[in-house]
Amino acid sequence: MEISHLDHLVITVKDIPTTINFYQNVLGMSVVEFGAGRFALAFGQQKINLHQRGQEFEPKAESVQVGSSDLCFITKTRLMDVVTHIEQQGVAIIEGPIERTGAMGKIVSIYIRDPDGNLIELSNYLHHGKDSRDGNNEPSK
Repeated sequence: MEISHLDHLVITVKDIPTTINFYQNVLGMSVVEFGAGRFALAFGQQKINLHQRGQEFEPKAESVQVGSSDLCFITKTRLMDVVTHIEQQGVAIIEGPIERTGAMGKIVSIYIRDPDGNLIELSNYLHHGKDSRDGNNEPSK
Protein backbone atom coordinates (compact mmCIF):
# COMPACT_ATOMS: atom_id res chain seq x y z
CA MET A 1 0.00 0.00 0.00
CA GLU A 2 1.10 3.58 -0.69
CA ILE A 3 -0.52 6.46 1.22
CA SER A 4 -0.65 9.59 -0.94
CA HIS A 5 -1.89 12.35 1.39
CA LEU A 6 -4.00 13.33 4.37
CA ASP A 7 -7.66 14.01 3.57
CA HIS A 8 -8.93 15.11 6.98
CA LEU A 9 -8.32 14.79 10.67
CA VAL A 10 -10.63 15.16 13.66
CA ILE A 11 -10.20 17.30 16.74
CA THR A 12 -12.50 17.13 19.74
CA VAL A 13 -13.34 20.56 21.13
CA LYS A 14 -15.13 22.07 24.13
CA ASP A 15 -17.25 24.45 22.05
CA ILE A 16 -17.67 24.26 18.28
CA PRO A 17 -18.71 27.93 17.74
CA THR A 18 -15.64 29.16 19.68
CA THR A 19 -13.38 26.85 17.66
CA ILE A 20 -14.96 27.95 14.37
CA ASN A 21 -14.48 31.61 15.30
CA PHE A 22 -10.77 31.09 16.03
CA TYR A 23 -9.91 29.00 12.96
CA GLN A 24 -11.97 31.21 10.65
CA ASN A 25 -10.88 34.64 11.93
CA VAL A 26 -7.34 33.94 13.13
CA LEU A 27 -6.25 31.27 10.62
CA GLY A 28 -8.50 32.11 7.66
CA MET A 29 -10.06 28.67 7.27
CA SER A 30 -13.49 28.15 5.70
CA VAL A 31 -16.36 26.56 7.58
CA VAL A 32 -18.10 23.59 5.98
CA GLU A 33 -21.34 22.17 7.35
CA PHE A 34 -22.02 18.60 6.30
CA GLY A 35 -24.85 16.56 7.68
CA ALA A 36 -26.94 17.51 10.67
CA GLY A 37 -24.81 19.47 13.11
CA ARG A 38 -21.47 18.39 11.63
CA PHE A 39 -18.82 21.00 10.96
CA ALA A 40 -15.38 21.06 9.40
CA LEU A 41 -12.70 23.66 8.82
CA ALA A 42 -11.42 23.62 5.23
CA PHE A 43 -8.02 24.80 4.00
CA GLY A 44 -6.03 23.86 0.90
CA GLN A 45 -7.20 20.38 -0.08
CA GLN A 46 -7.73 19.20 3.50
CA LYS A 47 -10.17 19.69 6.32
CA ILE A 48 -10.42 19.34 10.07
CA ASN A 49 -13.65 17.71 11.24
CA LEU A 50 -14.89 18.99 14.59
CA HIS A 51 -16.37 16.80 17.31
CA GLN A 52 -18.04 18.38 20.32
CA ARG A 53 -16.71 16.83 23.57
CA GLY A 54 -19.27 14.35 24.88
CA GLN A 55 -21.14 14.32 21.55
CA GLU A 56 -18.52 12.68 19.31
CA PHE A 57 -19.61 10.92 16.15
CA GLU A 58 -18.92 7.20 15.74
CA PRO A 59 -16.56 5.73 15.01
CA LYS A 60 -14.17 7.87 17.02
CA ALA A 61 -10.70 7.60 18.50
CA GLU A 62 -10.44 5.25 21.45
CA SER A 63 -9.37 8.02 23.81
CA VAL A 64 -10.64 11.47 22.81
CA GLN A 65 -9.02 14.40 24.56
CA VAL A 66 -9.62 18.13 24.18
CA GLY A 67 -6.42 20.12 23.70
CA SER A 68 -4.10 17.22 22.89
CA SER A 69 -3.37 18.04 19.23
CA ASP A 70 -0.12 19.45 17.85
CA LEU A 71 -0.76 20.70 14.31
CA CYS A 72 1.58 22.36 11.81
CA PHE A 73 0.11 24.45 8.99
CA ILE A 74 2.17 25.74 6.06
CA THR A 75 1.16 29.22 4.94
CA LYS A 76 1.98 31.06 1.73
CA THR A 77 1.79 34.35 3.64
CA ARG A 78 5.13 35.81 4.76
CA LEU A 79 5.69 34.71 8.33
CA MET A 80 6.29 38.26 9.59
CA ASP A 81 2.89 39.22 8.11
CA VAL A 82 1.43 36.23 9.94
CA VAL A 83 3.02 37.48 13.17
CA THR A 84 1.44 40.91 12.66
CA HIS A 85 -1.98 39.37 11.96
CA ILE A 86 -1.79 37.03 14.97
CA GLU A 87 -0.83 39.92 17.25
CA GLN A 88 -3.70 42.04 15.86
CA GLN A 89 -6.09 39.20 16.72
CA GLY A 90 -4.89 39.29 20.33
CA VAL A 91 -3.43 35.78 20.20
CA ALA A 92 -0.18 35.20 22.10
CA ILE A 93 2.80 33.85 20.19
CA ILE A 94 4.38 31.33 22.54
CA GLU A 95 7.53 30.68 20.51
CA GLY A 96 9.24 31.77 17.33
CA PRO A 97 10.04 32.61 14.72
CA ILE A 98 12.32 29.59 14.97
CA GLU A 99 13.75 27.13 12.43
CA ARG A 100 12.39 23.58 12.45
CA THR A 101 12.22 20.62 10.07
CA GLY A 102 8.98 19.98 8.17
CA ALA A 103 7.93 17.05 6.00
CA MET A 104 9.51 18.59 2.88
CA GLY A 105 12.52 20.34 4.39
CA LYS A 106 13.48 23.20 6.66
CA ILE A 107 10.77 25.56 7.87
CA VAL A 108 10.58 28.69 9.98
CA SER A 109 7.70 28.62 12.47
CA ILE A 110 5.76 30.42 15.14
CA TYR A 111 3.65 28.67 17.76
CA ILE A 112 0.26 29.65 19.19
CA ARG A 113 -2.56 27.83 20.98
CA ASP A 114 -6.17 27.52 19.91
CA PRO A 115 -9.02 28.05 22.43
CA ASP A 116 -8.79 24.40 23.55
CA GLY A 117 -5.04 24.54 24.14
CA ASN A 118 -4.02 22.66 20.99
CA LEU A 119 -0.54 23.64 19.84
CA ILE A 120 -0.69 25.34 16.44
CA GLU A 121 2.50 25.77 14.42
CA LEU A 122 2.36 28.24 11.51
CA SER A 123 5.24 27.87 9.07
CA ASN A 124 6.93 28.85 5.84
CA TYR A 125 9.40 26.60 4.03
CA LEU A 126 12.98 27.85 3.76
CA HIS A 127 14.47 27.78 0.26
CA HIS A 128 18.16 28.12 -0.58
CA GLY A 129 18.88 29.76 2.76
CA LYS A 130 16.14 32.35 2.31
CA ASP A 131 12.79 32.45 3.98
CA SER A 132 9.61 34.48 4.08
CA ARG A 133 11.16 36.87 6.60
CA ASP A 134 13.23 37.99 3.58
CA GLY A 135 10.17 38.17 1.33
CA ASN A 136 10.75 34.78 -0.33
CA ASN A 137 7.90 32.37 0.30
CA GLU A 138 7.78 30.58 -3.04
CA PRO A 139 9.07 27.02 -3.41
CA SER A 140 12.30 26.64 -5.34
CA LYS A 141 12.05 25.23 -8.85
